Amino acid sequence: MAAVTAGLRPPRSGPANTRTRRRARSLLGWLAIALVLVAWAFTLRPTQLGGPASFIVVSGESMEPTLYNGDLVILRERAEYAVGDIVVFPVPEGEPSAGVLIIHRIVDGTPERFVIQGDNRDEIDEWSPAAEDIEGSLWLHVPSGGRVVMTLFSPPVAAGLAGGAFTMWLLLRDPQPGKQKSGAEKKAGSGD
Repeated sequence: MAAVTAGLRPPRSGPANTRTRRRARSLLGWLAIALVLVAWAFTLRPTQLGGPASFIVVSGESMEPTLYNGDLVILRERAEYAVGDIVVFPVPEGEPSAGVLIIHRIVDGTPERFVIQGDNRDEIDEWSPAAEDIEGSLWLHVPSGGRVVMTLFSPPVAAGLAGGAFTMWLLLRDPQPGKQKSGAEKKAGSGD
């Protein structure tokens, strides 16, 4: 049996092997972050940052039981809209509440003038947006997601998250990044 194992080298467990593992973990961590950022850029980046998505928090009951107050809706612009699509458009200028965003369903019409109605309404809307007035149609729906987002961006919670992140950074950073400890320093510092 000794002849078989003699050709195999035991794994190295010295400082060089530890540094290699750390570098590999660090590289994998940065690669994971890069992949998440690329996926975000192509799918969820807001239109204000040149991306394809808009985010709306539902307010009101006009779209129940499809959408509820506090739901998060992610929209995408499309080349064409059709009957059945849930779309977002602003109240036209000159109307009361001009500029307020409305999220309702297309129930009839043509791209020149759509007929819009809330799922929880008996009558059609007074507005008839054209295709170019529509800001996007429902792509993803996150029930109660808007409440979570609004809570995260409230000043006390945002300050707490920022403070916690800064504290973690302070606790986890290497106080002397360029200095390597020798074996004697490691032993003296370990309390043995």
